Amino acid sequence: MRGYNAVSMVDDGRLTTTLGDVLGPVNTDNLKRANALIESNSTVGKLVLEGF
Repeated sequence: MRGYNAVSMVDDGRLTTTLGDVLGPVNTDNLKRANALIESNSTVGKLVLEGF
């Protein structure tokens, strides 16, 4: 796969990410929200909290 980088592979559909949701900055409300989502066993992919 010469000449391909991760960005172009995602754009081409050859590579998929495991990103599920970006919850925003790290704060008490978003941590509680992330914890509730994880405990519900209904999340697919990764949850991201920004600014850590």
